[in-house]
Amino acid sequence: MTERRTLPARPMPKPTAQVEAYVDAMGPELAVTFLLAFGGAEMAVPDSPNGRSAHEALIGPEAAARLSAVKDRLQRRVPLAKAWLAAMLHWQGHSTAHIARTLRVSDTSVRNMLKDRRG
Repeated sequence: MTERRTLPARPMPKPTAQVEAYVDAMGPELAVTFLLAFGGAEMAVPDSPNGRSAHEALIGPEAAARLSAVKDRLQRRVPLAKAWLAAMLHWQGHSTAHIARTLRVSDTSVRNMLKDRRG
């Protein structure tokens, strides 16, 4: 009987400083969804969710409350964070073409972003 070895799972891309508070509040999967929807927009996060905001409708009241709790760590404008998003989508198994369409950049830009993050 031969021993079967598996490769270790690739670690999740480390959040950049600009997205770290979002990942801390919502977790990485929901942070990706949030950043894809609201990246680039100016957003005032209320002290407590009121059930009427677009971001609360997307992420739910619990995540909105956690986002409100870290609002002092958020920028006024939600970051685009394209390089981190490209790395996360790649880590999730999406193709370069899918990532390019999602981020509205070229496939060459996606490959460059991924190469730059690998160092």
